[in-house]
Amino acid sequence: MPAIVLIGAQWGDEGKGKVTDLLGERVDYVVRYSGGNNAGHTVITPDGQKYALHLMPSGALSPNAMIVIGNGVVVDPKVLLAEIDGLAERGVDVSRLRISGDAHLIMPHHRALDRVIERYLGSSRIGTTGRGIGPAYGDKVARIGIRLQDLLDPGILRKKLELALREKNQILFKVYNRKAIDLEATVEEYLAYAERLKPYIAETRAMLWDALDRGETVLLEGAQATMLDMDHGTYPFVTSSNPTAGGACVGAGIPPTAINKVIAVSKAYTTRVGAGPFPTELFDANGDHLRKIGAEYGTTTGRERRCGWFDAVVARYACRLNGVTDLVITKLDVLTGLPKVPICVGYEINGVRVDDMPMSQTDFHHAKPVFEELDGWWEDITKARTIDDLPENARRYIARVEELCNTRVSVVGVGPGREENVHLHPLLP
Repeated sequence: MPAIVLIGAQWGDEGKGKVTDLLGERVDYVVRYSGGNNAGHTVITPDGQKYALHLMPSGALSPNAMIVIGNGVVVDPKVLLAEIDGLAERGVDVSRLRISGDAHLIMPHHRALDRVIERYLGSSRIGTTGRGIGPAYGDKVARIGIRLQDLLDPGILRKKLELALREKNQILFKVYNRKAIDLEATVEEYLAYAERLKPYIAETRAMLWDALDRGETVLLEGAQATMLDMDHGTYPFVTSSNPTAGGACVGAGIPPTAINKVIAVSKAYTTRVGAGPFPTELFDANGDHLRKIGAEYGTTTGRERRCGWFDAVVARYACRLNGVTDLVITKLDVLTGLPKVPICVGYEINGVRVDDMPMSQTDFHHAKPVFEELDGWWEDITKARTIDDLPENARRYIARVEELCNTRVSVVGVGPGREENVHLHPLLP
């Protein structure tokens, strides 16, 4: 009963959607277990079609796999329905979608509060997407959240929303001088969503347990990444959920004993969106080069991504924290043409060399990267399909990453397309 977890090893945008798509035809279920529509996966099919997915698991493009949105996800029903309709219009079968009835809903007051609070934070803002994810998770923890199953009971929906708005409207109106949310209009809007979403709502935990009992393969797909984890990331500049491997058990209802493989995805360099510490960030022509050649703009927001050299301290931390068995390195081709390719192998903090993640937020903010420079390569690597097809210096780069992370590199991405990969070890038997 194999369950596989797929996570990001950096700050997100590593190319997890491409890896899910690679595995999609060989797994039976693809499960999204955390986050909301603040994340995005870009998948390019063999015929060149590009799909930007936000709430739908990347496995939606697989012709056979069941696709599941787990209880750990927060769902904006308007966004989800728009995504369902967009995929259907392009001929993608969305009838295989199932959504946990325990997944929490993003409501209008969540979006309103997210935007206004971020604005009032000014220079101290976190860099959220303004889509209501944080406030929705906040209400979940405060036990006043509204779940998908509540859409199926109009009385419960109205009662829960009325209770929530009793507080939220006071905050919006009296604290932030914003318009209050209308109860009746919101109930009417969300009951209309209920009619369309009802066929998809299910008890997904039992569905996945039964699948594992039958020996079927379940792929658990996280949004965002390790360094954005609420508990283990660069707090407070993090997301509001647990996209690490441990979060997969909670967010999908999968027992830990069912997981036998953890695949981590990392770019051959590093990017980050939003505020927060980033030791290897580049502010020079090299950073502009990585952003331009790598097309580093957010799938969901369109924001420019901050770019920097590969940080082996972060990657090794992610591998140890998640129990990574296989590392996938994407976008190696972006480094082509650089005379030297630095790797951060440690930090200097207050004049002291450290090789592991510092304990305190203050130390991480002041960490200065210690670089090791490797020779670059000029050859076009996009046609490479085996390790021997890569130039010697590219092979040395991958070998050094593998050594620093103490985790085997199984796949190397050499282009954005589904087939543009070098396979060193099989991800699935």
